[in-house]
Amino acid sequence: MIREKVEDYVRSIPDFPEKGIIFRDVTSVLQDADGLQMAINSMQEKLKGIEFDKIAGLESRGFIFGMPIAYNLHKPFVLIRKAGKLPCETVSKSYDLEYGQATIEVHKDAIEPGDKIVIIDDLIATGGTVEAAGELIKELGGEVVKMVFLMELAGLNGRDKLKEYDVESVICYEGK
Repeated sequence: MIREKVEDYVRSIPDFPEKGIIFRDVTSVLQDADGLQMAINSMQEKLKGIEFDKIAGLESRGFIFGMPIAYNLHKPFVLIRKAGKLPCETVSKSYDLEYGQATIEVHKDAIEPGDKIVIIDDLIATGGTVEAAGELIKELGGEVVKMVFLMELAGLNGRDKLKEYDVESVICYEGK
């Protein structure tokens, strides 16, 4: 059955991981060829009129959505990964999580001064990871010209951390 909107493919799971939370499951989009194609096309549409050099994706679902867009637009793809996963010289950025800290890294030679970068990920929640990614890109002399997400949990106020960026999401859920 073909559905009309990307959000029609997203499975909502109540009370996961805890009571009162509605988990928005992206795997149901990935498991349906029409849903996956609609998601990629919808995210790619957000890049119309934007001049950029490279697409960066955040581990791991940013890879899933960012790679086909980079391929379709014939752009290089930059991996932003969890610490310790990249083999060459990296720069890293640590950021706060709800309970602790995390660190992401990018290859030092993946971004050149003046590169215009689009960041792609599946979800914007609190914004901490993508904020750190933006800082990494700036540290290497790049400029983040757009951030595109498939889903946004507006109730977690992730956009508040990203005021300096052009941020768009395909689907926006008001809650958490």
